[in-house]
Amino acid sequence: MKKLWLIFAQTVTVALGVWVVFVTLYRPAVQAPPAAPVSTPPAVVRPASAVPPVQSYSEAAKAALPAVVNIYTAQTVRKQRKQLNDPLFRRFFGERPESPRASSLGSGVIVSADGYIVTNNHVVEGAEQIEVALADGRTAEATLIGTDPETDLAVIRIEVADLPVVTFGNSEQLQVGDVVLAIGNPFGVGQTVTMGIVSALGRSELGINTFENFIQTDAPINPGNSGGGLVDTHGRLVGINTAIFSSSGGSLGIGFAIPATTVRQVMDAIIRDGSVTRGWLGVEVQDVTPELAASFRLPESGGALIAGVVRGGPADRAGVRPGDVLLVIGGQRVKNASDMLNLTAALKPDEAVKMEYMRNGQPLVLDVRVGKRPRIGR
Repeated sequence: MKKLWLIFAQTVTVALGVWVVFVTLYRPAVQAPPAAPVSTPPAVVRPASAVPPVQSYSEAAKAALPAVVNIYTAQTVRKQRKQLNDPLFRRFFGERPESPRASSLGSGVIVSADGYIVTNNHVVEGAEQIEVALADGRTAEATLIGTDPETDLAVIRIEVADLPVVTFGNSEQLQVGDVVLAIGNPFGVGQTVTMGIVSALGRSELGINTFENFIQTDAPINPGNSGGGLVDTHGRLVGINTAIFSSSGGSLGIGFAIPATTVRQVMDAIIRDGSVTRGWLGVEVQDVTPELAASFRLPESGGALIAGVVRGGPADRAGVRPGDVLLVIGGQRVKNASDMLNLTAALKPDEAVKMEYMRNGQPLVLDVRVGKRPRIGR
């Protein structure tokens, strides 16, 4: 009986195993309820006009290019200026052959429909003949209207009909990092556009000009670009390319342009009067360093130290002495020696202005009658 029970149990166990295998391998799985269909959004097809364009400055170039000209000058060779051999700051002159007649090249910008063109003083300095080549292929002889060596600007004029004119931008609104285009005639190869950014603003004390407030840019500029336009991404003039920092004469990514605000002031004065009239105090100044501020018992560094006074000049007549520290001119604070020079130059000759000084640690206010700055040639 016990043996029969064992055989029955084994038989049942084998049958259950066979049933499990059958169910697993051959019986259809229990169907889950069908999932909701996934809807695929239809592909969006954009018309070609709606596709974002590749970034380009072609419109800015088209707006400014017609107003930028090439300038060629000729003169009898005399003693060359030693600045041309300066290894740090090389002006944008072309090669000057050793011959009785020498030529140089540069660029300029048409600023009025009646033919006025702004360029650099060093482009036309000493020129006996000035020829202008327009972007449309026309050429014309130019007449020198006036120069301002202390900002290195000059105005010439051509008599040609239907001239394109540049649009002035506001250089005071420029910011470091803004994209700018430099347009000119580098090495005489023809009109060229290069792109860069504004690297710095208000560059001064470079020893290039008397009055310095340069826009620094890394837009590639080379000999021949001098006097050409620095324009913004709308093609508006924001500066006149003037100098490069270079040991070889080629571009190293450090170029300097005169701001458009200065260009307009000088240009208007030259066109109106033939020259620029500036205020003058008759003093020599230097920056007030932290060490000088401490020795003069000033609360902070700033202002301009009067290092020398021209005898009989406006400052001398007003009682200014060497060792005084000029802090305020006509209500405007003096930041440094360069700032003092610019503030003074903006004053009108014969104008009486209140100026605040420090003398021996004590504040002092003097009324100074501004003189006329003597014209400085090169």
